[in-house]
Amino acid sequence: MSTDATPSTAPGRGGTAAARRRQREAEIITATRQLFDERGVRDAQIEDIARAVGINRAIIYRHFTGKEELFSLTLVQYLDELRVALEGAAATTDDPRAQLVRLVEAFVDYGLAHPAFVDCAQAIMRRPGTDLLEEVSESAMYRLGQAISGCLSVLTGTITRGAESGEFDVDDPELLANMLYASGLGTLQLGRVAMLVAEEAPGVPRISRITGEQVRDHMVASALSVAAGPVR
Repeated sequence: MSTDATPSTAPGRGGTAAARRRQREAEIITATRQLFDERGVRDAQIEDIARAVGINRAIIYRHFTGKEELFSLTLVQYLDELRVALEGAAATTDDPRAQLVRLVEAFVDYGLAHPAFVDCAQAIMRRPGTDLLEEVSESAMYRLGQAISGCLSVLTGTITRGAESGEFDVDDPELLANMLYASGLGTLQLGRVAMLVAEEAPGVPRISRITGEQVRDHMVASALSVAAGPVR
């Protein structure tokens, strides 16, 4: 009886431990996300995250290889939400041009509503890939790659259909989707700053305001222009 009991209870114990670990990781990521949204990425400290979860900071490093991995997995949460928004925008029309417009608008709306997403995404993108691979576990990088590709696949699909129908002149839809995502993050940062700098006179700067609507209109016009291809 005792010999049979050991194998039957071992999986239960292992499964419970794994479930507790996953739950704790989710709690830490959720706390990180909340701090990002409240204070911004720069002001989110490991000590504050640990305090929010009610644990010692050392426990965080038992679940994550470091700050970069924790921030990467927090970005996954934002990207999963963004993907849902993009899929919803794409579902509103079958016309590639109109679809591209709505995808860009959805991206801008999400970015302006979640400035910490922009900060987090840019912070990750500023790191060379080789550095990230050294600091972030393979499983975390896989999850981050899944989240980014999930968003980009929606955009790539629209561009591909537009190219096939002759609406767009694009040789590499995947490259264009990546370029639009990267450049879009930079433009969203301009929208957050909400200031334009120009030269009033030689050596005399002029500061003016820029609105979210201007950012959205610019990004839509830019995406349509690039997708249309060069004037022949």
